[in-house]
Amino acid sequence: MQKENKVCNITPADRVGSVQEYYFSKKLKEVAEMNAAGKNVISLGVGSPDLPPSEQTIETLCEHAHNANEHGYQPYVGIPELRKGFADWYQTWYGVELDPKTEIQPLIGSKEGILHISLAFLNPGDGVLVPNPGYPTYSSVSKLVQANLISYELKEELGWQPDFEALEKTDLSGVKLMWVNYPNMPTGANASMELFEKLVAFGRKHGIIICNDNPYSFILNDQPLSILSVPGAKDICIEMNSMSKAHNMPGWRMAMLASNAQFVQWILKVKSNIDSGQFKPMQHAAVEALKAPKEWYDNMNRTYRSRRDLAVQIMHTLGCEYDENQVGMFLWGKIPAEAEGSEALANKVLYEANVFITPGFIFGSCGERYIRISLCCKNEALQEALNRITKIIK
Repeated sequence: MQKENKVCNITPADRVGSVQEYYFSKKLKEVAEMNAAGKNVISLGVGSPDLPPSEQTIETLCEHAHNANEHGYQPYVGIPELRKGFADWYQTWYGVELDPKTEIQPLIGSKEGILHISLAFLNPGDGVLVPNPGYPTYSSVSKLVQANLISYELKEELGWQPDFEALEKTDLSGVKLMWVNYPNMPTGANASMELFEKLVAFGRKHGIIICNDNPYSFILNDQPLSILSVPGAKDICIEMNSMSKAHNMPGWRMAMLASNAQFVQWILKVKSNIDSGQFKPMQHAAVEALKAPKEWYDNMNRTYRSRRDLAVQIMHTLGCEYDENQVGMFLWGKIPAEAEGSEALANKVLYEANVFITPGFIFGSCGERYIRISLCCKNEALQEALNRITKIIK
């Protein structure tokens, strides 16, 4: 006789109810179903570089992977060569001096870093300033650690920079951390020394840690900047950087953070209890990638520039307005006044043209009237996307 299955009365932790499944996780499953049905969807949604790392990077990975003694657990702080590679990279491109022994922590991607930083500094109920629009993970991780989310608006008329006057009028008494992201995603607003100086001064004045997420400074941008180049910034700032975008290594999960030695040590206390380091051959390969000359970035940006020309045509076809000065691997555009909203427009393009673009509402209420197009797609596919969209726009 078959035994009847009984469902146990189990509920998840409260924190699970505070977040939703990541938008791209849900939407890409829908896109996969459409492709399985023969729709041949062109994805202009996720910023996952389709270009490969340098040939030297791949050769270095293969060479070290053949070594029998490089497959074990690695130091939680990364191998010395990798930390030095990051330090040299910062000195070369940002003019920032970092102690590779104490001021750099390799990460398994910046997304991981957001969690580790939050766990290291935020107690339940502590305030955290989160940009709107902004990377959704800042908000979701803050909710998971039970922090008090305080959204601050980024407005187009202010160049998508924080409104410091409005921030000064906010009750900041319980705020411990502020997430910033320049060059900005999703808006493409560039960094400036003036902005970074204001952020450092704001953090110092209120005792708020400023965390700058900086993975886009080499994409369609002639002047990479680091917030750590501001004198004294390391005292109050943490900067994350990633090899996913600038070196075409998104699946490698190679990133880092830099700050003062005390902040780095506190973050390491959290991280060392969660993961067991990164594959050593990948670390050696990352060192090689970090040696890339200016020509490497120039060649990559020539590709992105040609793709952006096609993305601009898509924006025009959709009746969207955009800032020509934005940087990064996306194009951010304001939808027409008569459009119902970003989700409605994105769904129309997806279901009628079989082209996936990102609706701005997923980045916060201030992104509701915007859409985002990824440049991580070959020119032929972008041209086909343009042709399809042109057919559905009356």
